[in-house]
Amino acid sequence: MDKFEPDFSRLSEEIGKNSAKFQAFTALLRERNAQYNLTSITEEDEVFHKHLLDSLAAEGLIERNARCAEVGSGAGFPSIPLKIVREDLRFTLIESTGKKCAFLREAIGLLSLGQTEVFCARAEETGKDPAYRERFDVCVARAVAPLATLLEYCMPLVRVGGRVIAYKGGTEETEGAMHAVRVLGGKMEAPVRYELPEGYGKRALVIVKKISPTPVVYPRGRGLERRRPL
Repeated sequence: MDKFEPDFSRLSEEIGKNSAKFQAFTALLRERNAQYNLTSITEEDEVFHKHLLDSLAAEGLIERNARCAEVGSGAGFPSIPLKIVREDLRFTLIESTGKKCAFLREAIGLLSLGQTEVFCARAEETGKDPAYRERFDVCVARAVAPLATLLEYCMPLVRVGGRVIAYKGGTEETEGAMHAVRVLGGKMEAPVRYELPEGYGKRALVIVKKISPTPVVYPRGRGLERRRPL
């Protein structure tokens, strides 16, 4: 892969082009936040940089018409910003908390986001489901779990040749996750390190390519992904 860097000037322009949808989404987020406990970030500039721009950082890495999964969707970051600017993408948002699933469905309806479904289930259960296992070109996740645990949730969902893109605060977890990468059928690619504009912090995209099928035993379930990470 050629060296990739997010173009935040262009991504800011994309947000501007779709300002009505982004404004409607962030207004709904604030309105429902107390009810659904969606985010601790509510100030306008912080939402713009830490949620919207950060969610779009991987936009240039995702091929056209890709079938995408998101593990631990929560408030819909990065999936909903990505879908707003990339109507070609097909998204399955995987979330286990019922009230967050309700919020996601409300947002999708409000924004008229086609080819977007919410699957209210645990990631480890979804990874065993033949309707979802190894069906996706890309799996994204942001602020869900330590990397080794996260990969056990995500890798079973991705087809051979597809990629997991994990949004992280840095690359410190990558060395400790290398065993998980190998066991789950992956190959670590060069991470994308970037800094959000206006001093809003350093981030990284950790990218794992699926090079062989994930063994059927994974994900293990029963909470083992978190208690005993690979």
